[in-house]
Amino acid sequence: MLQWSDRSPQQWREFVNQEVCVTARDQQRFEGRVFTVDPVSASVVLVSFLEHECPSVKVILGHAVTDVQILASGTEETERRMKSLFLPDRTQVLSKEELKSRRENLHLWLEKNRVPVTEDGDVLRVASVLTISAPYGTGDCSCANEIILARVQSLVESIPGTEHTSLS
Repeated sequence: MLQWSDRSPQQWREFVNQEVCVTARDQQRFEGRVFTVDPVSASVVLVSFLEHECPSVKVILGHAVTDVQILASGTEETERRMKSLFLPDRTQVLSKEELKSRRENLHLWLEKNRVPVTEDGDVLRVASVLTISAPYGTGDCSCANEIILARVQSLVESIPGTEHTSLS
């Protein structure tokens, strides 16, 4: 039988969102749903949803894992619940049309404020030194120059009539 740490990332991926029982070297058992498996250390991140309590997150280090048994298959609902633990509330699914509208509004706003901006696919580039990716909020700006970054972020926050400030 293949050791846990000798498996490939594709094999570990099959365990994500599954309810499992992980057995450690000291015969200790841990049950929960697999959120992820670290591809470097083979460590398993387990999430347990207990009734009327906060969810529990455990990390079982890869070198200690001897066996992983699938107890039940995961559902979209359990995957959504697990992701909601680790992703910020601002994460939302926007349609392609909404993203396009946000990109175009931001592009026009930057041009109106005399900021040199170009589109590179779904990314806006400001003066070839700053990028703004979807969903085009202040937290989506990336630049090595902190002064430029701060100034563009303040412009993004000040777009009239949009919800960009709630996305920062």
